Amino acid sequence: MPSVTLKNQIQMPLLGFGVLRMKDPEECERCVEAALDAGYRMFDTAASYGNEEAVGRALNRAVKAGKVRRDELFVITKLWITDAAEALARQGFETSLRKLQMDYIDLYLIHQPYRDYYGAWRTLEKLYREDLARAIGVSNFSPERLVDLCMNTEIPPMVNQIELHPFYHQDRAIKVMRELGVQPQAWAPLCEGLKNIFSNRTLEKVGKKYGKSAAQTALRWNIDRQVSVVLRSSQREHMEEDMGLWDFQLSEADQKAIDPLDLGYSEILDYENPCIARMFNQCCRKGETE
Repeated sequence: MPSVTLKNQIQMPLLGFGVLRMKDPEECERCVEAALDAGYRMFDTAASYGNEEAVGRALNRAVKAGKVRRDELFVITKLWITDAAEALARQGFETSLRKLQMDYIDLYLIHQPYRDYYGAWRTLEKLYREDLARAIGVSNFSPERLVDLCMNTEIPPMVNQIELHPFYHQDRAIKVMRELGVQPQAWAPLCEGLKNIFSNRTLEKVGKKYGKSAAQTALRWNIDRQVSVVLRSSQREHMEEDMGLWDFQLSEADQKAIDPLDLGYSEILDYENPCIARMFNQCCRKGETE
């Protein structure tokens, strides 16, 4: 599995398997095991997904069976908004660690740029120094918030996981990350199946040159930008298809052919909309009172 080198010299795979919305524990375990068999070694979960225990069971079972070594895995999980405070972040981390049944996390992210993420970040820095997290980063941070965090912390984020796909390039965000030495990682690299991405004419036409599908072309487009991608699937054949990304590379002309697909905004989760910040904070407060 090709990888990128984070600023602390940790190797992070360019392709990972995500478990967002996999609420059924048995289904989640089955998908993680199938992804392992297909060749995935990076797994992305979060406290808010409600499936860390299922992911942990599947991965630990594979390690005990000798299918994979723990040091071959790259496990990502995230701190939710309810624990985004200096006094609460360690508890949130330890809960995730216990659910995953692991001694350390490979990459620990602050999931959303809300509430006291500065206080939470100070705790993440401590976890990193204690070798409980091999790398630390953020998710869904806009360029200006990322710059501000990087300029006011002892250990700047190593990764920023954001929405990136052919319909939402976020070139400015990636440029800022490159300048800061922050590795971009894509969630929804296939636009969650929206906008007929699997039958998009441009992606199909480009992919045909290489004998690849529209989905493979979309994923390779991000990888050619040195963007690590995290995607999910419940079908074994799609997981195996995802492994067919390493025997081709898009030409500069083909990359330019994909440029016009960029909408310049998100149709999944628009973080520039104040209603999104209001929604996350209201959900957080509701959870605290239940």
